[in-house]
Amino acid sequence: MALQVAARRYNLRMFDLTVSDLIARVIVLVVAFTVHEFAHAYTADRFGDTLPRAQGRLTLNPLAHLDPLGSLLLVVAGFGWAKPVMINVTALERRHRAAPMLVALAGPLSNLVLATLAAIPFQLNLIVMDYRTGGIFPTPFQLLDTFILINLVLLFFNLLPIFPLDGEKILTYFLPPSGKQFMESIRPYGSLILLAAIFVLPRFGFDLFNYLVWEPVVQVYRLLMG
Repeated sequence: MALQVAARRYNLRMFDLTVSDLIARVIVLVVAFTVHEFAHAYTADRFGDTLPRAQGRLTLNPLAHLDPLGSLLLVVAGFGWAKPVMINVTALERRHRAAPMLVALAGPLSNLVLATLAAIPFQLNLIVMDYRTGGIFPTPFQLLDTFILINLVLLFFNLLPIFPLDGEKILTYFLPPSGKQFMESIRPYGSLILLAAIFVLPRFGFDLFNYLVWEPVVQVYRLLMG
C-alpha cells in the first residue's frame, strides 16, 4: 500500500501538487541533476578528457548543469533533463576504448547511489512513513521519498537506448559493427523517436515509459524501502 501511495503521488501533475510537493521536487532535481552531470564530467576528466573542465562542468554548482525546460518538466511531468556534458570521444578512446561508455554509465549510476543513500534512514527505521503533505514545507519522509523516486526515474529513463540518453551510448559499445552502424544511422532522429515513444506509442497500447522506466522504478523502490 505504501508503494502504491508513493507511486500515485509521484505521478501527480502540477495542478494536483501541494506546495510541499513542489518544494520537495525542486530540491531533489537540483541535487539529482547536478550530481548526475558532475559524474559524467568527473569520469571524463579522470580518463584524460579536459573538455568538461574547460567548459566549467567539473563542479557541483547547480547553475552549471541545470536546463530550465528540462528541470520544469521533471517537476510537472515526472521526467526531464539537464545540460549534457560535452566530451571529446577521441581523447577518451585514446585512454581506453570503453571510456566513452563508462562516462555515459557514470550518470545513471550516480542516481542509483543517491537513491540508495537516501533509503538508509528507512532501512534503519529512522524515518516514519507519513504520507500527509498538508504543510508548506516537505516532511523528512516526503523529501526522502521524493528523492528516491526521482533518482530512480532518472536512472532508468537515462538507460533507455535512445539518443541523446546515456543508454544509447552504453548499448552501442556492446553491439557488433553492424549494430553500431544502425545506431549511428538513427541517431539524428533520436529526439523524435524518444518523444514518439513517450507521447505517441501509449495511444496504441504500448507505454514505453511504464514498461521500461516506471516498472523497474517500482521494483527497485520496493527493494530499497524494504
